[in-house]
Amino acid sequence: MDRFDNMRVFAKVVESGSFTGAAARLGMSVSRVSQHVKELEERLAARLLNRTTRKVSLTEVGRAYYERCTRLLADLEETEHAVSDMHAAPRGELRVNATPSFGILQLAPAIADFTARFPAISVELMVSERFVDLIAEGYDVAVWVREVPDSSLIARQLAPCRMVVCGAPSYFERHGTPRTPADLSAHNCLIVAGTGLSHYRAWHLTAADGTAMNILPRGNLRSNSGAVLIVAALAGHGLACLPTYFVGDALQSGRLVAVLDDYIAAPLTLRALYPHNRHLSAKVRAFVDFLAARFGPEPPWDKWCRTPRVKTAAEGDPALPT
Repeated sequence: MDRFDNMRVFAKVVESGSFTGAAARLGMSVSRVSQHVKELEERLAARLLNRTTRKVSLTEVGRAYYERCTRLLADLEETEHAVSDMHAAPRGELRVNATPSFGILQLAPAIADFTARFPAISVELMVSERFVDLIAEGYDVAVWVREVPDSSLIARQLAPCRMVVCGAPSYFERHGTPRTPADLSAHNCLIVAGTGLSHYRAWHLTAADGTAMNILPRGNLRSNSGAVLIVAALAGHGLACLPTYFVGDALQSGRLVAVLDDYIAAPLTLRALYPHNRHLSAKVRAFVDFLAARFGPEPPWDKWCRTPRVKTAAEGDPALPT
């Protein structure tokens, strides 16, 4: 008999507490179950079970062997499932969590394309500002632009998310353009509030020489919604420091203009997070791979910074009339 079969039967005897119970669970005769255990003990030259007429119990050696063989059997099962999934089409329901801003603006269109490519997968996307417990709340994967709160989760980097200070051309025409971070004190700043995230409480900027500056913005509008701030920025109400996945389209079209180009705002990172299972299901693997390919190291929301933009007259371009 195969030694792995011996180990599987032995484990079932331990879990069932008797040869009879193991035989019923395995669909084989009691004598065959007994033979598997006998062969295993002979191979190991050790007694693994104490037998009585009603039940069995582990010997000291048997307990140590049981702990090791169950881990080995679990690894074997995971390996078999993983190989099987490599040839199986991804299918089933995929539960995804994301923050509202990224989930609505970037993830929702991606999911539409993903389900078109994998029609056997149905996706439930739930958005929330709070950190969710993926395991307790039954999520397969979270897509977050924030620090990883739980080291027990696997985090796969999908794309960088730049932060930029920007405003509408109409604002700069009325109030001028800040040239240095110190100039921001004379401008109305639109502030993200209530998130508890450090990159919103202060605007972290780094000069070309490596000098780091933490600017505490001041202004007459605060909100925990980036959507509120971008509406205000587009209306020329003030300057905002927001992720480019939020303002990239407006920057590309010229409705917003990035300023302080000589200073780099501390970037964020888009990550896919999923539980630390030994076996990653085909549907989760397909989804994460899809997002990594779609967003990548040069995400579509940063297309604006790869295309030269025309400066406004307020920025002092000598090619434009003043």
